[in-house]
Amino acid sequence: MKIDDASKRLAGMIRDVPDFPKPGVVFKDFTPLLADPPSLALSVELMANPYRGRKIDLVIGAESRGFIFGIAIAQALSAGFVPVRKPGKLPREVHKADYELEYGSDALEIHQDAILEGQRVLLVDDLLATGGTMRASCELVAQMGAQIEGITVLIELGFLEGRKKLTAHADVHSVIRY
Repeated sequence: MKIDDASKRLAGMIRDVPDFPKPGVVFKDFTPLLADPPSLALSVELMANPYRGRKIDLVIGAESRGFIFGIAIAQALSAGFVPVRKPGKLPREVHKADYELEYGSDALEIHQDAILEGQRVLLVDDLLATGGTMRASCELVAQMGAQIEGITVLIELGFLEGRKKLTAHADVHSVIRY
C-alpha cells in the first residue's frame, strides 16, 4: 500500500463534527479510526516510521489525545513516554507554558525532572491546527535542554498554518493533511 493510499484510507474514517466545541469549529473525530484495529495500527506506523533509526529517547504526548498515539509510538520506537498535561494534573514540581488555541487559550505543564538534558525527543499529538499546543510543548522540551528530533501528528489542518509556528523547532510530519 502506498503512503498516499494509506493516508486516504485513514482520512475516509474521520468524521467532521460541525460547531464543536464551539460554533464555527469543525471538529475532526478520529474515534472510528481508533475502533478499527488495522486503521489504528496503520496510523501508528505512519506516524512513527519517519523516526525509526533516529535514536529517540522519549516520546512526548500532549494531553489528552496525544497520549493515545504517543504511548503506541513510544513502544514502536523502543522509547519512553512523557505526558504533557493541563495545569494542576501533575503531582510534582513542573515547568509551565501558556498557549493559544483555535478557540481560546490554555497552558501545559511537564514534570521538571521528566526529561534529561540532551535527550532526543519526538513530540506527538493527534492534530495540528494553529500550532499553539505543539509550540508550547516544544518550549517546555527546549527549556529542559532536550533535542527535538521531530513532531508527528495524525491530522494537520494546513489552512490554519500551525506548521509555520513550529518550523524553527523541528520538522513536522503529518499523515493526513486538510
